[in-house]
Amino acid sequence: MRAALTVGFCMLFAGISLADETSQDDANTTAVEIPSPAESSIVSADAKLELLFTRTADIEGGLTEGPAVAPDGSIYFSDIPFGADHGMILRFDPATKATTVFAKNSHKSNGLIFNRGGQLLACEGSDEGGRAVTRWDVEAGKRTVVTDQFDGKKYNAPNDLCLDRRGRIYFTDPRYLGEEPRELEHRAVYRINRTGRIVEITRAVSKPNGIALSPDGRTLYVADHDNGTDKIDPTQPPPKQGAMKIHAFTMGLLGRARNHRVLIDFKEKKGCDGMCVDANGNIYLTIRDAGRPGVMVLNPAGEEVGFIPTGPAGQSAEDPDNPPVGLPSNVEFGIGEEQQTLYITVDTSLYRIALKARGFHVQY
Repeated sequence: MRAALTVGFCMLFAGISLADETSQDDANTTAVEIPSPAESSIVSADAKLELLFTRTADIEGGLTEGPAVAPDGSIYFSDIPFGADHGMILRFDPATKATTVFAKNSHKSNGLIFNRGGQLLACEGSDEGGRAVTRWDVEAGKRTVVTDQFDGKKYNAPNDLCLDRRGRIYFTDPRYLGEEPRELEHRAVYRINRTGRIVEITRAVSKPNGIALSPDGRTLYVADHDNGTDKIDPTQPPPKQGAMKIHAFTMGLLGRARNHRVLIDFKEKKGCDGMCVDANGNIYLTIRDAGRPGVMVLNPAGEEVGFIPTGPAGQSAEDPDNPPVGLPSNVEFGIGEEQQTLYITVDTSLYRIALKARGFHVQY
């Protein structure tokens, strides 16, 4: 069974102020066919993706990323372009369905999350970005650098992050693009302790991307999304794809990673970007494979228990004239009345869909 997804394009201008809003009602529409989800314990077959925002700002390339639910239930997310434009952090209000600009200069923010104090934490990448983990005072709009180096060397490109019950921050540091020289020899996963001390957790993941902790805090999941290059350069031969896996680590009482295992290996297919977990410990993976783009849901044993398509099935990634569409980048559950609503960043858009499952946020 296939369903038609109507995509409305909303207006966003590069010079928009924090008070300006975007609206779907101003837009033209176009139809893209995607498969309906199969009935499962996670999602109903009649559940529909709802388009909330699509970029129309005059900026080049990139994607939307890193949805994060704020204490008031609003969703903050990154809009990441290529090159000199530093990108934005946007805010979607579920009550009004309006999207506004929180930060005109995001310093190339990628993954976002709110801490228990209501501050917004951001991973800032390379390609003229901050290459740091930062903290935003949302009320004041003030940005503070939490860490921008390890052992005196700049990070590669902090990508995504999660929190544990003690408020410690775990983040990944791969590298995908940008002209900046690399200073760290290894890509790794790090933890920021409450004292501010930075601890290297593991180098076992070749290019760590999405990251999440199980609800009990005992298992750390890390996506390995190795496209084989440290930057995107159209003049060079296509990069050779590396590992596309989901790694799982048992976390000890002191926060050390042990018992490393591979939960799933996507082998020759594209793997997962960002991820989150639900209250039952299931893991929601954004799969950027053109043949089957969508959100794959695994139980803690690594078995697929649900799938939410976000783009047409059977697309090719090899046709430059018809690049694949509907590739998801990250996911986040809402809170309160939206605790069974999943937000998904796809291409340069933000969507949501109602699920049977209930989300989990350790900070709330």
